[in-house]
Formats: sequence, C-alpha cells, structure tokens
Amino acid sequence: MEELRALLERHARPDWTTPVDGVLIGRAERAHESSASMSGVVMALIAQGAKTLALGDRVYEYRAGQYLVASVDLPVTGHYTEASRARPALGFGLRLEPSAIAELLLQAQPGDLARADAGTPSALAVSDAPAELVDAAVRMLRLLDRPRDIPVLAPLIKREILWRLITGEQGAVVRQLGLADSGLSHVAHAVRWIRDNYREAFRVEDVAKMSGMSVSAFYRNFQAVTAMSPIQFQKQIRLQQARLLLSTHPNDVTTVGHRVGYDSPSQFSREYRRQFGAPPSQDAARLRDTVPAAGGAL
Repeated sequence: MEELRALLERHARPDWTTPVDGVLIGRAERAHESSASMSGVVMALIAQGAKTLALGDRVYEYRAGQYLVASVDLPVTGHYTEASRARPALGFGLRLEPSAIAELLLQAQPGDLARADAGTPSALAVSDAPAELVDAAVRMLRLLDRPRDIPVLAPLIKREILWRLITGEQGAVVRQLGLADSGLSHVAHAVRWIRDNYREAFRVEDVAKMSGMSVSAFYRNFQAVTAMSPIQFQKQIRLQQARLLLSTHPNDVTTVGHRVGYDSPSQFSREYRRQFGAPPSQDAARLRDTVPAAGGAL
C-alpha cells in the first residue's frame, strides 16, 4: 500500500485520467463535501482516506485497503470522510468493460469460479482488497513511469485485475457484467434507456417489455440493482441534470426545470431542495462560488 500511495500521489491529475485508457487516479483534499454524480462502471480501490456513497436508501463505506465495484452507471451521492491537504484521499480506478469480462469468462475452466451466481446482485459492493489485487494495481501504475511499456503490458495487467475481480469476493457482481442474458444486463439496458429519455414520462410496463422481463421481474431486479424504483431513478437523473445546468445557467431556474422534464416549478423546487438541501436558486449561487467536488466511486 505504501508504494501504491506514492504512485497515486505522484501521477494524480486534475481530471483524474491517466495515459492508460480506462485507468483512473482519484485525489481529494476535502472531507464531508457532498457531491451528486454518476458512479461509472468501475472498480475503485482506496489507498488512503475513506469515502461514503449513497445509492437510494443504501449507504456504502469504504476506506484504505478496500475496493468498491460499481457494475451499473447509477446516480449516487458521496463524500470523503477522511481527506485533507496534508493527507489527501487517494484511489486507483479501472473502468469495467463487459466485453473484456465476457472474454475471460469464456476462457475460465470448470471449477475456476467459486460458485454459481444466484439472483441479481446490487450494482454496488465493497470488499477488502486481496494482496494480489493491490500488487496488480501497483504494477499498472509503475507503467506510468515507463510509457514505452504501456501498449504491450497495460492490457495484460488489466486482464489480471479483471480476473482477480471475477474470482474474488465480489465475483458474482462482476461476472454478471459479462453475461448478455443476466438480470444485471437487462436492468443496465433499462437504466441506459431511462437516462437517454429522462425528460419523458414512461410506462414501467413498456420499459419492462423492452428489457425482456415481466413487470414483476423487472420491478424486483431493478430494485435489487439500483435500490430505487424506475420512477425514483428517473427523478434522480432529472435532478442531477438540473444541477449541472444550473451551474452554467444560475438565473434561469424555471427554464432549467422545464428542460429536465418538470411541468410544475413548485414541484421542481420542492424535489430539488429535498435532494440537495437547498432550493435551486440558492444552490446555483453556491455552485458558482465553489469548485464542484469530483464524484463517482473514486
């Protein structure tokens, strides 16, 4: 962990990206500064500090030596509980690609996977990081000091990290990402559709049919993965998009509400305040005066 922290500190960028596609470095100096964002489909390994994420009515806490898997890109609210300028929170992230996971599953031998997957898991899961996973993350970050090696070695280390996840404690969550007909994949399809059409009213029965599930199965699986009903999920997306718009159009609250799908300004203001702790106009002024905190799982 000592070397992991040193590498993360040295290579952290303001935009959290790295020269290795899909590899992220998180660094934060402020604790207890909440931000609403999308989780991303990622593995986030914390090397220093601690973070709390809320998804619907579920709360996930993870700290140095633990990792979180986010298997669906969902609206979350989070904040660091341990971070300061003297000792910033530091994290390693890897975007999870379903096609890469599917390829590894096809190569797995009988008995490689600990047990059969049962049911549809939650989209978020936290575990202690095994030494092998930390070691692979360190070797990936060492490549940043040897750019010539990245094209050849980075894909190999990515596969190793995915294999550690697939065969690890949260393997059921990760494996479902690579299964085209899993409950998780059906919910992920519905999630993408709602995100793309969040302004429009919809019938749950229609989205369930489009996702290839009965209405009862759709409700059950959607709730299991997202900790929200489909309508609650749509509201979260609308409010997060409204907040993003207000950061650039702070004096146009009514128009922003209409743009994200609210016909009633009073309903928009009421639900916005419930979500973010302040009415839209007041929150917009606050957003103008602060640098938005980085969100997601890292």
